[in-house]
Amino acid sequence: MSVTSSSVGIVSAQYAAFDTPLALACGAVLPAYQLAFETYGTLNAAKSNAILICHALSGHHHVAGRYSESDKSAGWWDNMIGPGKPIDTERFFVVGVNNLGGCHGSTGPSSINPASGQPWGADFPMVTVADWVIAQARLADRLGIERWAAVIGGSLGGMQALDWSIRFPERIAHALVIASAPKLSAQNIAFNDVARQAILTDPEFHGGNFYGQGVLPRRGLRLARMLGHITYLSDDGMGEKFGRMLRSGEYQFGFDVEFEIESYLRYQGDKFSDSFDANTYLLMTKALDYFDPAREYGGDLVKALQRASAGFLVASFTSDWRFSPERSRETVKALVAAGRRVSYAEIESAHGHDAFLMLDPPYVELMRAYLGRVAAEISA
Repeated sequence: MSVTSSSVGIVSAQYAAFDTPLALACGAVLPAYQLAFETYGTLNAAKSNAILICHALSGHHHVAGRYSESDKSAGWWDNMIGPGKPIDTERFFVVGVNNLGGCHGSTGPSSINPASGQPWGADFPMVTVADWVIAQARLADRLGIERWAAVIGGSLGGMQALDWSIRFPERIAHALVIASAPKLSAQNIAFNDVARQAILTDPEFHGGNFYGQGVLPRRGLRLARMLGHITYLSDDGMGEKFGRMLRSGEYQFGFDVEFEIESYLRYQGDKFSDSFDANTYLLMTKALDYFDPAREYGGDLVKALQRASAGFLVASFTSDWRFSPERSRETVKALVAAGRRVSYAEIESAHGHDAFLMLDPPYVELMRAYLGRVAAEISA
């Protein structure tokens, strides 16, 4: 397989080690840590064309490109990033980071705790969106980037973009907040807790210290992913793709896989449980639960967003019931009340919450148009 001309091509991960302690929102201090990241495109002489991509719950720093010519798995947003694509690497220098607590190269529960010489496991501290943004700011300092042309993210990534605009208003020109929310609803917190309980009650979890036991809590992580995946899809989308199709064409009158949707979910759960860390999943879902930037401002989201100076693009998808358009409109309403510059689009899509990863034409053109404006500002 050859890498196409619209791809960023062959890429490799980079690692930045930080010896300056990081005080976390939970009160703990990480004495040192590492961040895994990738970059695409070229940073201009003024260092004004950098874009940060923030990942969602199960994402990571491998956002675009492939690791070799034979690699069949491109970065998770490869369809959006590259030469001539909406996030155009001929115009922008794009940075993807694996967040603290991750399991793809950044310091997390499976990393070695220098104090014990063993994996952190359950001793790894809770991390929040604010902690990630502060760590990302330190990485930007390391790369010589004083101000991002844009910070972009979907879902949990959108929360990071929103936090960037409030926490470091002078360091971000535009925030693209896609399929996200200013805080989770009670229903979303409930989904996350059920997923966590599946992991926490797995006999192979061992209180989070399973690394030295020669086992993995695959069953719990598999169930958590299956539950989560259902919420990322829309009813219409699942119906169109799977309907009530039977694998054998006849009822088998048992509890094994009979319907195609069951087969699909079990496949997704199995694949995820082999590639993701259970402790990381727990940390990421709690970071989602804790996110509420208005909390530091007496519960007033308008007051929180008055700190921002960036331009905003907020986008939602009609079939997304996990992060519904109503939640995006809540953000837009607060931005307008705060006197901020904001564009909003509600995009027709059957892909549910996963729509932010897809190539629905109106979505692609929206991103292309908005980022074209960002590029024009840089060139002006």
